[in-house]
Amino acid sequence: MIMKKTFFFAIAMAVSFISCTSDESEFKADSRTVTFACQGFEMTPFGTRAELLADGKALTDLWILDYVDGSLAQQLHQVSADADFGTPTLNLAMGDHHVYFVASRGQNVTLDTDAHTMTFGRVLDTFYKDYAISINSATSGSRTVTLERCVTRLRLVFTDAIPAGAATFNVIPTTWYYTLDYTTGLGVNATASQAITINIPSSEIGVTGEAVNVFGFSESGEWTTDVAVNCKTSDNNVLGAAAITDAPLMMNRTTEYSGQLFSSNGLTTVNLSTDWSDAYTMTW
Repeated sequence: MIMKKTFFFAIAMAVSFISCTSDESEFKADSRTVTFACQGFEMTPFGTRAELLADGKALTDLWILDYVDGSLAQQLHQVSADADFGTPTLNLAMGDHHVYFVASRGQNVTLDTDAHTMTFGRVLDTFYKDYAISINSATSGSRTVTLERCVTRLRLVFTDAIPAGAATFNVIPTTWYYTLDYTTGLGVNATASQAITINIPSSEIGVTGEAVNVFGFSESGEWTTDVAVNCKTSDNNVLGAAAITDAPLMMNRTTEYSGQLFSSNGLTTVNLSTDWSDAYTMTW
């Protein structure tokens, strides 16, 4: 089942009247004040506001980009530290709008409004929606916007114990998307063979069954990539390595591989992932 998150927003009317005669009245307004009240994510109290959670982890950023006739009219970026995080207010001019929503906990984001892209230093769980709304003199009430997850997730489960001295897991896909086209919700500008590094906490040394998750933006349908995986010490010595060929990936789906990384006898087990949509499970 596709996981969806929902934003509800209520439209507050900014009304102005002009003087009129008893038999003539005229309503004039150039815009409407729109307040977006985020609902539908897992909610937990956090100080004087609520955190927005997905899979139990807090979202950190919310972008809203308002387009009229194909041109950017305004943009708003909120972070989780903001007092009004999740309840942004925009003043929308009369006319037809495409409003693009992106909610994420990704890291080191660069927004390029000329290219209509967001490029992440590290992609993490991200949700997207292109929402059309027409603002006119009769606009009132509330609207519901349902955001959909726009990332894929590659999960790697290491079925042997992590040895002493292990410092990082390095996942190197031959094709990976760090850039989101926020007008389509799809990954663009594929990056070749760029390592994704996950630090290993000391508490995981000696642990069997450790799993790491790697997020990336997605093409519109299923696509594939080769993936190299290794574990290194802090001085860059390789403790174990594996290779995956043609890993099949899809938006809002977990593809899970499991196997031994450090043992000399190679391949073993297949695990079932029940997260998100139906999962692919394989061995390297």
